[in-house]
Amino acid sequence: MAERDKPERRRRLSRPVVLAAAVALVDREGLAALTMRRLAADLGVEPTAPYRYTDGEEGLFDGLMEVFFAEVNERLRTSVERARADAAGEPHWRTELRRIARAFAGVVHAHPEVLPVVAVRPLAVPVARRPEPWLQLTEHMFAVLARAGFDDPTALTVYRTFVSWTLGCLLVDKRQAVDNPEEPDPVLRLGLHRLSAADYPRLRALVPHLADYDDERDLTNGLDSLLSRMPEAPRDAFYGPKGP
Repeated sequence: MAERDKPERRRRLSRPVVLAAAVALVDREGLAALTMRRLAADLGVEPTAPYRYTDGEEGLFDGLMEVFFAEVNERLRTSVERARADAAGEPHWRTELRRIARAFAGVVHAHPEVLPVVAVRPLAVPVARRPEPWLQLTEHMFAVLARAGFDDPTALTVYRTFVSWTLGCLLVDKRQAVDNPEEPDPVLRLGLHRLSAADYPRLRALVPHLADYDDERDLTNGLDSLLSRMPEAPRDAFYGPKGP
């Protein structure tokens, strides 16, 4: 009997094991490689076995989100950086949002191929059916803003600004299509030699700098600029835990 058909092999499966294998597959080969049959092959089980732990391929996308946000939450729980105002007297809620952005970016660095799912999948799933780690992180952010004294409409504005900038900034960084990965010259690597220098001078000049893009610096600098335009919090205090 083949190894994958042994009952003891099948019994070792669990939802965390299946989802970890799915994330590992996407990390190695991208989202296009993620199918139930391929996942079963990677796990060494029969093709129908993963269906016991996830609702088909659509359910796998939710599972990718689940793992992603669980890692973000774990980074927040174990972070040695305290959410406190800095020497310049920064409000605590801004410090905590910056900490969340850095934790989010850290998981994106670990699993860049999962980012498109994280950005798009929530559009197809009602809030109440989204993975619990997503709900926990979102609740934590709203709690931080409520404790700072923001009313509900303002808290929603701050939240949407934060999410839009963080996702957008990281998507721009991670989704640059490379024309020739082996080419050391950034203009040739990105295929910019195919663009007319006369018609697109600024694209030719600026796009190569994306190769040297410091995403954490630009992420936090842009976030600081956006949040500085938000209304002042009625209470400059943070009473919450270190993460969701």
